[in-house]
Amino acid sequence: MIAQFNNFSIKMTMKQAMSASHPGNCLAEVRILTETPAIKRQLKKISDADLILELSEYGAWDRYDLKNRTDNEERIVWIAACDITEENRQPAHTKEVKDGNYF
Repeated sequence: MIAQFNNFSIKMTMKQAMSASHPGNCLAEVRILTETPAIKRQLKKISDADLILELSEYGAWDRYDLKNRTDNEERIVWIAACDITEENRQPAHTKEVKDGNYF
């Protein structure tokens, strides 16, 4: 699964995305994902400028918040996980119905 951003993308499995996009605090799971070799390699390829530009567009962090690379990596991995999970979640009203049961 791929989360597409303006100047880069982040790829992870659905299982990984779901692990870091649940209700409540996801920081522990996000930190695990940022240390996963495949994700770590992807993050290294993203420039600080591109990462800050992408995150600043969300309007949730100011320029002081966006100075820390590690925090920014955690933020973008969390956003990627949420995007992937949301884009691949099938709404209940579109699920197939058989004998009155959704599946």
